[in-house]
Amino acid sequence: MEKLKQTPLISVYGEYGGKTIDFGGWELPVQFSGIKHEHEAVRTKAGLFDVSHMGEFTVKGAGSLPFLQKMVTNDVSKLIAGKAQYTALCYEDGGTVDDLIIYKKAEDDYLLVVNASNIDKDFEWLTSHLTEGAELENISEQIALLALQGPLAEEVLQPLAPEADLTSLGFFSFYEDVKVAGMNVLISRTGYTGEDGFELYCRSEDAAGLWKELLKAGERIGLIPCGLGARDTLRFEAKLPLYGQELSKDITPIEAGIGFAVKVDKGDFIGRETLKAQKENGAPRKLVGIEMIDRGIPRHGYPVIAGGVQIGEVTTGTQSPTLKKNVGLALIKSEYATLDGEVKVEIRGKQLKAKVVKTPFYKRPQAGGVQK
Repeated sequence: MEKLKQTPLISVYGEYGGKTIDFGGWELPVQFSGIKHEHEAVRTKAGLFDVSHMGEFTVKGAGSLPFLQKMVTNDVSKLIAGKAQYTALCYEDGGTVDDLIIYKKAEDDYLLVVNASNIDKDFEWLTSHLTEGAELENISEQIALLALQGPLAEEVLQPLAPEADLTSLGFFSFYEDVKVAGMNVLISRTGYTGEDGFELYCRSEDAAGLWKELLKAGERIGLIPCGLGARDTLRFEAKLPLYGQELSKDITPIEAGIGFAVKVDKGDFIGRETLKAQKENGAPRKLVGIEMIDRGIPRHGYPVIAGGVQIGEVTTGTQSPTLKKNVGLALIKSEYATLDGEVKVEIRGKQLKAKVVKTPFYKRPQAGGVQK
């Protein structure tokens, strides 16, 4: 059996009661104090996540911009130094290689942050299309990533980063080389929870120290460590896609509801023809929210039925900790995606009633927009 990969924080999980599982080949904490408790902490106070399993690539050189423009769906030319952008890599047929964030650090200097399970695949895909004047490097093992999320995140972080004015740091913006508790950190106002918050990139060897300093500083406001379980329920309520569920090689960004990150007028890029046709004529399938009418929880992979035939399937589903309702995201044929339309979900051999509902299921009071 292949040994599970570990993040630089593996040695400290136990100190905080972390219970680890195999997550796509990584040994990661599913929870510390309990998924619902952690979920609520992020919605009301703050939570700290280890997301060091994510991958980081650098793209540098005079040919960086034309290379990225060819590879991704969003318009990278719109980025200025200190800003980040959510985007996708696609195959020729419009299916998704991965969704990612691009940070523009300086002229011809970009940082790409990709999903952990796709690091090797993405790097090979980018390498196989590399064009002149662009240099690509995988620096994933040198970088650790902590996510501090929740309405009180700024209150926790600001005293540890006296040089940085966090109030002035806008959504999808970042400060580079900021001292946080004496350690060099890139602070980005991004996240994957639907809340305000920050993602902190540091050297792998600084990760454990930074983790402890943040938890110590946040103790007074109720900051707690959080695992993958709460990360999933939080991102699900905010309708933020998870690769392998809402996005895959068989699902386009348009179908998954992230068409805002697809700029078909920017010029040619891989997958453009299919995505342009779907934007103009509508996609054959659509990601919708469903709420159970009958008792039952819609889970990933469960068939969705209308008129006696399968029209799609559930991509993610659970009992929403915030809404206390059994809800799901489902990729279904577009003609059935009408709000309040009744569908059925097959749960353990029974067809149970559900209805199509508005998403996201949760929007924070002073909603900032789509986070990833």
